[in-house]
Amino acid sequence: MSVAAQVEARIARMRKGVPFSMEGFYELGTESTVQKAFSRLAKSGEIVRVSKGFYVRPKSIESLPGVKIMPSPEEVAKAWARSHGYKLVSHGFEAAYRLGLQTQSPARTMYWTNGPSREFKVGNSVVQVKHVASSKLKWLNQPEGMILRSLSVMEPEHFKPEQFRKVFKRLSLTAIEKKRVLKNLKHSTLSSQWRHKLMQVESATV
Repeated sequence: MSVAAQVEARIARMRKGVPFSMEGFYELGTESTVQKAFSRLAKSGEIVRVSKGFYVRPKSIESLPGVKIMPSPEEVAKAWARSHGYKLVSHGFEAAYRLGLQTQSPARTMYWTNGPSREFKVGNSVVQVKHVASSKLKWLNQPEGMILRSLSVMEPEHFKPEQFRKVFKRLSLTAIEKKRVLKNLKHSTLSSQWRHKLMQVESATV
């Protein structure tokens, strides 16, 4: 079976509307041959390029067959991270907003990663991915990770320990989980000022 036929057969098994990386097809042949196969399928409308190196099988709305559903730039960013094995999490201000530590929603969508910084644009929507130190990605989307990222963009002198009540409520943590989270955060890379604040929270929580 030719490289073009293999590419076409694999793409036919891809879920419609879900972005995928062209790099994952390079094992089927030379980069040039795979790129030519993708170019031909894109011209025929079988696939649509949504970002550099990323494509999607277009998905139609049953009631409006002429309208194609395209993935969001967030979905493309996540597909990029999966294809390279990168970690990807919402940035600190977004985490703080979700936990109720900030009342204003971030003006733009951004993710932090241990991979290179990139920008993903689909239509008029843009998502920025920023490279940060691995220490800021610790615990990923676990409660500790969300709190760690939130505190990393806040000033400890303006933080009141009682604000953690809202955080614990948003995360629906049990008493045992609260103790575990506080213990882990106290031994993280947070500053001594933050560790002191966490000790105050711990005293009020016990």
